Amino acid sequence: METLSGYVEHIIFQNSDNGYAVLNFVSGEEEVTCVGILHGVSEGEMLELTGEYTTHPSYGRQFKVQSFGVKSPEDVLSIERYLASGAIKGIGAALAARIVREFKEDTFRIMEEEPERLAEVKGISERKAMEIAGQMEEKRGLRQAMLFLQQYGISQTLSVKIYRTYGQELYTILKENPYRLADDIQGVGFRIADEIAAKVGIHTDSDFRIRSGILYVLQQAAAEGHTCLPQEVLSHRAEELLGIEAQYIEKHYMDLAIDKKVMIKEREGIPFIYASGFYYMEMNTAAMLCALDVSYDVPQIEIETRIRAIEKGTGMELDQMQAEAVKESVCNGLVVITGGPGTGKTTTINTIIRYFELEGMDIFLAAPTGRAAKRMSETTGFEARTIHRMLELNGGIEGNEGFERNEQNPLETDVIIVDEMSMVDISLMYALLKAVVAGTRLILVGDVNQLPSVGPGSVLRDIIESERFHVVRLNKIFRQAAQSDIVVNAHRINRGEEVALDNKSMDFFFLKRFDANVIISVVLQLIQQKLPKFVEAKPFDIQVLTPMRKGLLGVERLNNILQRYLNPQDGSKKEREHGDMVFREGDKVMQVKNNYQLEWEIRSRYGLAIDKGTGVFNGDMGKIHSIDDYQEIVTVEFEEGRMVDYSFKQVEELELAYAITIHKSQGSEYPAVVIPLLTGPRMLMNRNLLYTAVTRAKRCVTLVGDDSTFQGMIENVSEQKRYTGLKACLEAAFSVP
Repeated sequence: METLSGYVEHIIFQNSDNGYAVLNFVSGEEEVTCVGILHGVSEGEMLELTGEYTTHPSYGRQFKVQSFGVKSPEDVLSIERYLASGAIKGIGAALAARIVREFKEDTFRIMEEEPERLAEVKGISERKAMEIAGQMEEKRGLRQAMLFLQQYGISQTLSVKIYRTYGQELYTILKENPYRLADDIQGVGFRIADEIAAKVGIHTDSDFRIRSGILYVLQQAAAEGHTCLPQEVLSHRAEELLGIEAQYIEKHYMDLAIDKKVMIKEREGIPFIYASGFYYMEMNTAAMLCALDVSYDVPQIEIETRIRAIEKGTGMELDQMQAEAVKESVCNGLVVITGGPGTGKTTTINTIIRYFELEGMDIFLAAPTGRAAKRMSETTGFEARTIHRMLELNGGIEGNEGFERNEQNPLETDVIIVDEMSMVDISLMYALLKAVVAGTRLILVGDVNQLPSVGPGSVLRDIIESERFHVVRLNKIFRQAAQSDIVVNAHRINRGEEVALDNKSMDFFFLKRFDANVIISVVLQLIQQKLPKFVEAKPFDIQVLTPMRKGLLGVERLNNILQRYLNPQDGSKKEREHGDMVFREGDKVMQVKNNYQLEWEIRSRYGLAIDKGTGVFNGDMGKIHSIDDYQEIVTVEFEEGRMVDYSFKQVEELELAYAITIHKSQGSEYPAVVIPLLTGPRMLMNRNLLYTAVTRAKRCVTLVGDDSTFQGMIENVSEQKRYTGLKACLEAAFSVP
């Protein structure tokens, strides 16, 4: 590490959010280009920088700053240069010269300790003198806070967030209850707060620590899909996290309930504990679903006549259960239609659309993901949108603040049909229902045998199992679909029946291999040579699906290898390193968290924006269009030509997506999927997972690996249990007289 002392001559680039800056720095006789996190620095400011020299491929020799400190200008020239830089709003070059001429080397002391004396300088009123003093105080306060927080290993970026949230109060908060940071500041979780607490001497059995730990366990449970936990499970998890016996943890549940941080509800003699937000979401979702469940008195003969007319006009022919689904949709405010692949869900939706269209009704179609909405548009011929777009996401946080459509501004339509309902989590369902007024028909379509949503809740399953609403199960495989072994074998898997692996099929293949590296070699050969011609698709569109993230055939290892062969390093392609990953222009990537603030735009061939919006969501897939090292931006092109600019800091929300987990593939359909299978945890390697993977393919499924693992997954019906309360809320609503 080297140290440079000098002043900031010119700031070339500065990101106000993360503090990243590129600047010209004068140290002695040398002018150096410096890059790094330099929060709040100004031109003319005296600094001491610690870092090392590097050579950038495009911009040459630079000094990469690891840390910096501010030095007070000691001579008159340095003081004047700093004040004239514009660092203090309202002081320009001429005024800076007058101030320094008046107070000389004592200028800074006067500005900090006797700011009223600034009014002695021509052009400075008493009010302006106090404004200048305020700015000096704020800058000094931020710098002091950053130095203080660095003692506890807190990054400069996080230090600025903490200072802006608490101001001078941060010193008291850190010494008394640093766990407040986890509640108040995005990016600070329990573990960071716990590390800070340990450094400031907070005891491990502190009430603040235990309560924060309980809430953290509930937050982690939500990431696994749970909206609540049985008290015994919560206590056990909190015990492991905190290193404290359960008896000292459980006494805090009632205190948290009194503070309305958690809700405790008993079901069948077992106390369940919710983070309050999820409890109210499930309870209100149940109430809103029940409010939509109204009946319409429409003569059966009228419905049957209309269905026959639609069949005659379109050439579609409905079986008994499909016709039943149409009738239920006409006669009821809330209907669920569920069925596997090839059971005629699309034909049923199309008939329902045409029925209500002939009635002169307005119809909205929606799905949870862009891919699912696009497929819905293609199969119906009507515009389908993502649920987020239908609700007019405004870039706020999820919930009422995030959507323009809500109870005050509901959706103006007669019928809403939502496809791929198995993917909808409790938060999105709650937001949707708030925007649906009583009298609107809501038709929910999905395959209940697929994996549950990535987000918390088990909405479709809970609605069906509550037996509260009209549910139509489509289970007949139609003749055209029966010609596809993808469809036939998917149903066999779902029923637990044996699947023939003789490779006599035209769209379902199993290549037996028993070594991980050999399996990867076969996967590459399939993507690069065999499958593109067979399914008439580009290698980019063929998706590798794997059960897990870690291991020899996990997402992380597969992506590194697949990237090396499918998008190799090339001098013409720019790259950006992030942790263990390298992002390269042309890479296939996926967004791995919901970001309601990220802006996207669709651009014309000349680069002009023709459509704009906000929100990129967990599971959205795209391609890296360009990497700009100077502006520190990675531009990704998502479906429908949506271009999104990520700052280098934001690329942590992206992952390579040549291979993705089966969970992340929900709601998507690909021309061909390749599924490597060898070994894995029993709870994960189950029928539900295999069924979901196989049903993602449109034209071809190829499994590569151990056939005994395949058969074992068919036999394994153990799914990871989700703790949710929507079903109980619906049953309770039904039992009320």
